[in-house]
Amino acid sequence: MSVQTLQDHREIWQKKPVLKAVYQDFYDRILQHITSGTTLEIGGGTGNLKEYLSHVITSDIIFSPWLDCVCDAHALPFSSNSLSNIVGVDVLHHIERPVQFFREAARLLRPGGKIILIDPAITPLSWFFYHFVHEEPVILNVNPLEDGTLSQNRKPFDANQAIPTLLFKKYKDSFLNHFPDLHITEHSYMSLWSYPLSGGFKKWSLIPSRAINSLLKLEKKIEPYVGSILGFRLFIVLEKKKIT
Repeated sequence: MSVQTLQDHREIWQKKPVLKAVYQDFYDRILQHITSGTTLEIGGGTGNLKEYLSHVITSDIIFSPWLDCVCDAHALPFSSNSLSNIVGVDVLHHIERPVQFFREAARLLRPGGKIILIDPAITPLSWFFYHFVHEEPVILNVNPLEDGTLSQNRKPFDANQAIPTLLFKKYKDSFLNHFPDLHITEHSYMSLWSYPLSGGFKKWSLIPSRAINSLLKLEKKIEPYVGSILGFRLFIVLEKKKIT
């Protein structure tokens, strides 16, 4: 992915109301958990979050003229205890060593600060789509908590869509043992069919603009019952424990 790709995505975003509605649902959920203070977005990409949270510091690993900061999530250039929120949409599965990111996040957040993430979920339905249709791989036989030197040959947008599900399902207890200062306050499955049917950042959509809001409302109602089977996204909120 390049700056030109991100520019193309921004243009599609502006012209595609179905896509904006899907992401507005994502951002509305995030805003419900935001705590007061400085918010950093990692993997800011096309910079759309600023439309909903104007004071957010947007960052990514590659330069884009609409972002505030270029930095790597493995080593973030901010002072300890300086942030109230760290937000990421579809970015965790791109991070080569998630353990290094969460170590940084735990350092940067003030007590009571939050990490708010929306990322791919591997469920019976989504696995088929992600494995056979989506261009990014799903590799389930890895340890997402493995630490070590970052690869020199890795491209910024290489990915493993299984990482979020592995971290917060199979390796959940190990994750919490690694990061005793963090606790999970939200772990839910969301985004059932609207996103894949919207075509994402492709120019096509199988959902008429007039139907998208009703479809999203229906999804929210049934997510608690079928999300773990049909969901395409995980919604994760972690909070840094307050000093007692």
